[in-house]
Amino acid sequence: MSRNVIAVYPGTFDPITLGHEDVVRRALQLFDNVVIAVAIAHHKKTLFSFDERLAMVQESTRQWSGVTAEPFDGLVSQFVASRGGRAMVRGLRAVTDFDYEFQLAGMNRNLAPDVETVFLTPSGRYQFVSSTFVREIALLGGDVSKFVSPHVWQRLMTKKEAGTKP
Repeated sequence: MSRNVIAVYPGTFDPITLGHEDVVRRALQLFDNVVIAVAIAHHKKTLFSFDERLAMVQESTRQWSGVTAEPFDGLVSQFVASRGGRAMVRGLRAVTDFDYEFQLAGMNRNLAPDVETVFLTPSGRYQFVSSTFVREIALLGGDVSKFVSPHVWQRLMTKKEAGTKP
């Protein structure tokens, strides 16, 4: 019997990093389809607009069949259920991420008991990479080209040249 197991990988992706891409690659080894749920994130001040973030995620993942990127607003547990998801993928970089992610997983299990949270760690070379670090370093003139895809780096440089402050 063939199963089509869908996982949802939610986040703000401001911007998507090579660490995020590595988590997607790992998720594809476990699940048939991965929906990257790009948060509209009304509650956060993002460097990139929602449309820019969605476009960067789509560009970064277009080489993989079985991956789609979609907007989401509201409860991620409801989004997962609406897409027929059986799992929610969460990336863990370090033990400091675990406490928050563990609490989040517990709350999501309460809200959506049929959805499992799966923690994936990126490759060692990306474990210290975060979107926050990438944004700040890029806007302060540092080289982040080894942490993001070329198209993301170009968008960061455009923001820097426009005088955007970290």
